[in-house]
Amino acid sequence: MTLPKIDSKRFTTETGLRITVQVPESYVQKIVDAVVSEDRLKYGDYDSVSWRSAPGIQQFRSLGGGRNTPAETAVTVPCVELSFFLSGDEAGAARVIETLYTVHPYEEPVIFVTPCMRMLHIRGLDEDNPNRFWNNPPEAWVPEDHR
Repeated sequence: MTLPKIDSKRFTTETGLRITVQVPESYVQKIVDAVVSEDRLKYGDYDSVSWRSAPGIQQFRSLGGGRNTPAETAVTVPCVELSFFLSGDEAGAARVIETLYTVHPYEEPVIFVTPCMRMLHIRGLDEDNPNRFWNNPPEAWVPEDHR
């Protein structure tokens, strides 16, 4: 897949990998902490940047080829999707994915790796934009340190 070339005076682009992993909600923070120990998950002027969805339902049925015996019916597990961006460093991506296998509770974790492009702001532009949170009364989601 070829990613488009996008030029802008407002942002720069960077190619890399979007990692998405499905995980029971109770394991998410453990996985985030383990990943951040391998890669800071830097995104422009921030780090530890990841996304987790609201819980959904993952379904699977053991075929008996692995640790678990074959099952007659599929089971469902409440899970979230956790995703984050990695730069194009192949060795670093391999370490992060190995870390996912180490800390994930499943024998066969559902992990997707997708080539992608992210946009990064150009520092100092648009500071007076009335839509920026710092130009408005603070909302509940704004961390105390940023008010």
